[in-house]
Amino acid sequence: MNTTDNGPQDDKRYDVAILGAGMAGGTLAAVLARHGVKVLVIDAGVHPRFAVGESTIPYTSTMIKVIADRYQVPEIAPLASYRGVQKKISPMSGRKQHFGFVYHREGEPQDPEQVNQLMIPEWHSTESHLFRQDTDAYLFNLAVSYGAEGRLATRIQDIDTGPGGVVLRSDRGEEFRAEYLVDGSGFRSPVADKFGLREEPTRARHHSRTLFTHMVGVKPFDDCEGAAGHKQPSPWHNGTLHHVFDGGWLWVIPFDNHDGALSTLCSVGLTLDERVFPKPDSSPQEEFDAFLARFPQIAEQFANAGVVRPWVSTGRLQYSATRTVGERYCLTAHAAGFIDALYSRGLNNTFEVVNALAWRLIEASRDGDWSTERFEYVDKLQQSLFDVHDDLVYSSFVGFRDYELWNAVSRVWKSISLLPSLALERAFRVFLEKRDDRVLRELEKSDPPGLPAPVGKDLVELLTYTRELCEQVEAGTVTTRDAADRILARVRDTDIIPAPFELSAPDNRCFEATPDLMQRVRDWGRHEAPGRIKGIFG
Repeated sequence: MNTTDNGPQDDKRYDVAILGAGMAGGTLAAVLARHGVKVLVIDAGVHPRFAVGESTIPYTSTMIKVIADRYQVPEIAPLASYRGVQKKISPMSGRKQHFGFVYHREGEPQDPEQVNQLMIPEWHSTESHLFRQDTDAYLFNLAVSYGAEGRLATRIQDIDTGPGGVVLRSDRGEEFRAEYLVDGSGFRSPVADKFGLREEPTRARHHSRTLFTHMVGVKPFDDCEGAAGHKQPSPWHNGTLHHVFDGGWLWVIPFDNHDGALSTLCSVGLTLDERVFPKPDSSPQEEFDAFLARFPQIAEQFANAGVVRPWVSTGRLQYSATRTVGERYCLTAHAAGFIDALYSRGLNNTFEVVNALAWRLIEASRDGDWSTERFEYVDKLQQSLFDVHDDLVYSSFVGFRDYELWNAVSRVWKSISLLPSLALERAFRVFLEKRDDRVLRELEKSDPPGLPAPVGKDLVELLTYTRELCEQVEAGTVTTRDAADRILARVRDTDIIPAPFELSAPDNRCFEATPDLMQRVRDWGRHEAPGRIKGIFG
């Protein structure tokens, strides 16, 4: 029987218990239940509920398609596109046609030449701004419909794991038994607490804190005087807007940016380096108002805005785990670690890990092998995803000190956004043609995990070079201008980056993958690309 009540618990033993009924927990539970795995999903909260992590990216959407098809759960597939989300899951969600960045200097008018935009490439559908209270509830309900048992409003107080399995005890004295435990609960992970898995101090180089909420009445930036003279390909309001400045960034994620929109909401979050901007004694609203007073061209967007839910204000966001896999347990998603919302990689990491973990759990439920060794790759994957995102965001925050350096660092981010998406799309096409799961398992041989071959190794080398230069900038041994020039030169010399993309050209601030450009990239792929990557441009 599937239930979300708190009635007496029988002696049933589950194959997998999942802590957390959010995006990770709901998706994984649906996949496992679809394949006959006995699944229990436990969460201290209930649905619907507020959550951030609302912006999708092409790699994430492709991975969603992979999971839906690989594991034969077609109801997951609509999450991979804006139209699918609108029709099947949440008409309260918004669309995302681009990543947009507007650079600001305090006390100076915004320079219309200092903007960047990455249009969602033509080989993808339009991305989404997900209204998470709808999407998360949809996935949880889907899991239950496939046979998972749901226990909401149930708080786990104690955990035991060992060779014989897992025992969970609730604050009401209930006991739940399972062969394996997946913790997707978040920062306050019961498993991390129980086994002392938090890395103290975290190895993350990046530093930031945040305050965020949902608002109504946020004016499209395109209609503000601060956007005068901007010549980006797509209106700012049609995608995820980032106002960036020395020491931080502000996200503006509208849900009302399409014809027939039902929502009037806009997600707003201010993220700051807590070493530069320590958390004040004032309220979050007062802090936000003080920020707007320093940047009047941003403030115009919020002149008539109102907050519709309480602000959430955090301390330092970054945390990590010494390990994410142990005897009969695995930490996933935000239970494993977190860096920053910049670049919307949180959902990317979530679905990447669900894809790698699901087939191992399905096989373990059939052959009884729950050994830690079977799941070691998942730990390597999560640690690698954490480090890549840390290097990327750390370098970006250093870049925010000076537009030319940020402009250069953004090309590294664009490379890491575009090329892995192409590689994953190619692998998915081959999988659909051959219907051979080994095609997808081959991706796990990538070095490092998480950035697929054949582009991952080169991109990590480019990112490491960028991060090391930014460390020198922070130490005062290299100027921002010199670092910018050297990063762009390294982008130019990285032979897997298609020359037609022109990512090393400093004036090529807005990237739009038009049909003409992609034809030139395909020609480059056939005739000029290194042999090891020719296949991904077909």
